[in-house]
Amino acid sequence: MTPTASVLLEDNPGAMTLDGTNTWILRAPGEEACVVVDPGHEDVEHLTRVADCGPVALILITHRHIHHVEGAPWLAERTGAPVRAFDQTLCRDAEPLADAGTVTAAGLEIQVLHTPGHSDDSICFRLEDAVLTGDSIVGRGTTMVASLGQYLDSLRLLGTISGAVVLPGHGEELPDLATVANEYLAHREQRLDQVRNALVRLGPDASARQVAELVYADVGTELWGPAERSVQAQLEYLRSTAASG
Repeated sequence: MTPTASVLLEDNPGAMTLDGTNTWILRAPGEEACVVVDPGHEDVEHLTRVADCGPVALILITHRHIHHVEGAPWLAERTGAPVRAFDQTLCRDAEPLADAGTVTAAGLEIQVLHTPGHSDDSICFRLEDAVLTGDSIVGRGTTMVASLGQYLDSLRLLGTISGAVVLPGHGEELPDLATVANEYLAHREQRLDQVRNALVRLGPDASARQVAELVYADVGTELWGPAERSVQAQLEYLRSTAASG
């Protein structure tokens, strides 16, 4: 995908994973060792392919969701590589990652960006010409959000990084991070307006399910659960900002 990043797609397609989980293999040109980002499920066939990409120096995790991290212990046992994540409970033989920190491995310097919102432990990894965004930004459509206030702040941060290719946790790469992040921001503002309008129609104490049935009426039934959770995050954001205002 770039001079320093290639991808192995796990065969786990679904409503939340799109075509499957992107496991990223990072190394500087000419380096033998590699960094693995998001091994995916404990899928032995997939993880064996990942391990065969070369000596694994380090395993990095973008966030705690099972389709990104479940296979990390198996891969660590197979390769002897440490595991690092923002959430200390996901780490193995290494310290947790810190916002604005730098990871040096496989001839690369990888900057850590804490981008909560999709989950509180979500992080992105910045290379010279690309940013691995996990589920903070995906290659098609939009992502589910647990904390909208945090997510909007994370999108504003990512919107300052221009000229970087987006290497997402699911879906295809995108050409410019700043453009995509600002499109996500515009989409979130549109959704908030829809939720506000739904509250006018349903009343200020409407439930997340009631609002979701109006705002997300066009989505398939397999996404009703995530849609309701997304609306809950939006209601919490609107109600908290109204209270603080």
